[in-house]
Amino acid sequence: MSRTNYNSFLISYNSSTTAIPLSFSFQIPKTNFSINNTNTKQRRSSSFAFPILSASSLSLVADMDAAPSVGLYPLHRCKTIHLVRHAQGFHNVAGEKDHSAYMSPDLFDAQLTPLGWDQVDNLRKHVHSSGLSRSIELVVVSPLLRTMQTAVGVFGGEGYVDGIDVPPLMAENTGDSNRSAISSLNSPPFVAMELCREHLGVHWCDKRRSVTEYKPLFPAIDFSLIENDADTLWELEVREANEHLAERGLKFLNWLWTREETEIAVVTHSGFLIHTLAAFGNDCHPSVKAEICRPFSNCELRSVVIVDKSMIGSSSSKTDYPGKIPRGPDAPSDDADEKK
Repeated sequence: MSRTNYNSFLISYNSSTTAIPLSFSFQIPKTNFSINNTNTKQRRSSSFAFPILSASSLSLVADMDAAPSVGLYPLHRCKTIHLVRHAQGFHNVAGEKDHSAYMSPDLFDAQLTPLGWDQVDNLRKHVHSSGLSRSIELVVVSPLLRTMQTAVGVFGGEGYVDGIDVPPLMAENTGDSNRSAISSLNSPPFVAMELCREHLGVHWCDKRRSVTEYKPLFPAIDFSLIENDADTLWELEVREANEHLAERGLKFLNWLWTREETEIAVVTHSGFLIHTLAAFGNDCHPSVKAEICRPFSNCELRSVVIVDKSMIGSSSSKTDYPGKIPRGPDAPSDDADEKK
């Protein structure tokens, strides 16, 4: 899909308690990809809610059937974000059978299952056939084994060949995967980012390894944005509150605006996506809100657009053209009508 062919509904979020001056626009693109449509069990916080904060938002929902609303914004104030939930991990299988399994140290930093790798291969085919592989400028990934395996498997280069003077994105058999090394040749840069991690604490599958351990496994992923080598964010006895995760998600979206890239893939987790996206869509038709907030299946991809309405970004347009070159008279015809 061309970046100039947006027909998007605007989804705004303005909080009186959180200074995140960001708007979010959601499109229904041909790039979306889902492994299946089965329902996923999700735990939600009953105390977590983002209010509709403006009369215009309330009237937009109430009058949607009578007057559908379409937003129009400068292209250089928009970024296309391709959201991906990681493929099936061993913790997903164990937790489906017994939820208490998430508390088991045996699932520490769980890796992908063989079925999960099949899901990765299928999404990779879609990314290439849809043209996304040619347009994505950056891949941001949560620094856990299952998300990094998914990210490099979907968006990385082909199989790594010895003798090529570039580091591999993933070493051979990482996480006992029985997979060949994956090359970084002809792939976008990959950056690990803690802000897009899953709920922190209690569940061992959500505890990461040290950066020192990850670097030989994923040599071409940039870990420079991670402040501490060890996982100092995860606590054994305290599970991160939904409200805090949602706030962290909004900080992450705000951080995306510090990047120069305009088309970015984000490989992350179910809980992170659910609670981050819940902030948006209150000024849209309920069916659009429901589409935004629908839980992600393993290895599902959805494409959205974020819009900077408050000048937090500083990029200038690369496609606008000033006109009047060479200069000459250009008075509009309606000016003549007004002078009569």
